[in-house]
Amino acid sequence: MSFTVHGQAVSRGIAIGRAVIVASSRVDVAHYFVTADQTTAEIERLRQARNAVMEEIVRVQQGLGELGSNDAHPELSALLDVHLMLLQDEQLISGVKHWIVDRHYNAEWALTTQLEVIARQFDEMEDPYLRERKADLEQVVERMLRFMRGVASPIMAPVRTEARRDAAHDSVVDVPLVLIAHDLSPADMLQFKQSVFAGFVTDVGGKTSHTAIVARSMDIPAVVGARSASHLVEQDDWVIIDGDAGVVLVDPSPVLLAEYGFKQRQGEVERERLSRLKNTPAVTLDGQRIELQANIEQPDDAVAALKAGAVGVGLFRTEFLFMGRNGKLPDEEEQYQAYRRAVEGMQGLPVTIRTVDVGADKPLDRTPVRAGEDHLNPALGLRAIRWSLADPAMFLAQLRAILRAAAHGSVNLLIPMLAHASEIRQTLVLVDRAREQLNTRGQVYGPVRLGAMIEIPAAALTIPLFLRHFDFLSIGTNDLIQYTLAIDRADEAVAHLYDPVHPAVLQLLASTIAQCRAQGKGVSVCGEMAGDVTMTRLLLGLGLRTFSMHPSQILAVKQQILRSDTARLQVWAQSVLVAEDPAALMAD
Repeated sequence: MSFTVHGQAVSRGIAIGRAVIVASSRVDVAHYFVTADQTTAEIERLRQARNAVMEEIVRVQQGLGELGSNDAHPELSALLDVHLMLLQDEQLISGVKHWIVDRHYNAEWALTTQLEVIARQFDEMEDPYLRERKADLEQVVERMLRFMRGVASPIMAPVRTEARRDAAHDSVVDVPLVLIAHDLSPADMLQFKQSVFAGFVTDVGGKTSHTAIVARSMDIPAVVGARSASHLVEQDDWVIIDGDAGVVLVDPSPVLLAEYGFKQRQGEVERERLSRLKNTPAVTLDGQRIELQANIEQPDDAVAALKAGAVGVGLFRTEFLFMGRNGKLPDEEEQYQAYRRAVEGMQGLPVTIRTVDVGADKPLDRTPVRAGEDHLNPALGLRAIRWSLADPAMFLAQLRAILRAAAHGSVNLLIPMLAHASEIRQTLVLVDRAREQLNTRGQVYGPVRLGAMIEIPAAALTIPLFLRHFDFLSIGTNDLIQYTLAIDRADEAVAHLYDPVHPAVLQLLASTIAQCRAQGKGVSVCGEMAGDVTMTRLLLGLGLRTFSMHPSQILAVKQQILRSDTARLQVWAQSVLVAEDPAALMAD
């Protein structure tokens, strides 16, 4: 019987094939108490399991190197690094030992108990990218449990081909396969890449989950967050994965199969056509040159940015360097080396490094600012620049590292979540102090252009203040929309109200862009709107000339730019701005 499963579209394209079901891979855990003289043996079992999983991940990374895939897919390598960090996380290790020694739990019970403790902390995080790292923690724990049980990983043996007998022609043919799973780990994704799977569907995950990140980097059709797909779809069902619409069609009719087969072939032709645009300058029909830059999360992502044709890095999210360290933050030297790799990796093109955007809702705080404080709404709490200003020593170390990296190439320094004149003054004082400290040490550093994120309505409404102090502004549309509309975009109950073309949002965008252009100051958009091809024409019409997005989105946006006439779009964009229902005009 035909039916449709809805999820989240995270990677474009159409995949058609027979379903291979990987049932929920949770391992049953035995719960029993051990005696005091057995605790040492339980801890040893735990250590062996952790070491075995770490060795498995290292082997996978070595396999990536042998395949020449590290440069092509830095996201996968980075996610494997996250798994290694989680396996060495002191909070995980010491917590499990506590349950074994103090409560006399067996190793498996202790491991799953500590997983629940840490998982609750992840659930309370505001940042969607960091919140999704809960899935990574669950996967490394699951692999340890599998080792202790002697159970193989769910898809460690890649499927190379599958021969099936075609009853109509009585011949053996190769049939495409699609994977349906509860979730997929980065290690599983490597096996997936080497197999014949044409696409995948997972029950869990979101737009910032590791599966989504890797799917986009590999350009694999995928739908995540499809809830109970792994239970509803049966082994060998024909399945269509529509990665553009975020739907999964199960047991489709011959007419639907033919229709989507045609769409699939069209998509392949389109991707081939887009690939030819890599070295084509992003210039509109009326001669306006547009800068297409990349958002990156770790230094080695610079390779993917260059391969996608990016003319710079518009946003280097430095949070990755601060993640999963149980309060032991990266020192100045470690940060300097990371920023230097990114700068040198871009081969002279500009790199915009944003100072750390974490807060009291993240497990990165070494000590609470106010003991016992509850963060009922961490999105409005001590995060981003507020957190940095509350810890000047940490902030100065990052500033010094960025300034030192600027000696190796073109660097822009970007400050997140500013809203008050007092915050601006404090930030500028600390930037000057960082330079003075480097002068005192006699260390070399380079010049930086100083920029501010516009992601709070209060900032968007006081742009003249920012233009007096900063060389450029970068609009973070994700938070700007969230704060303007009072919508928690991670809350499914209200996520449908998250509207990038709400009149209030568009007015703030238009005003910010116009004021920057009038003052001759640079302005970019680095939120999801920049990589959304349905928004490209409107942003061009509003006067935006610098976009920053995930590298995989650059060519599709470039194609829109090459087909656009900004003079004509300017008139249309003004009509959208004054419309009661902008979305209706956008659809025209």
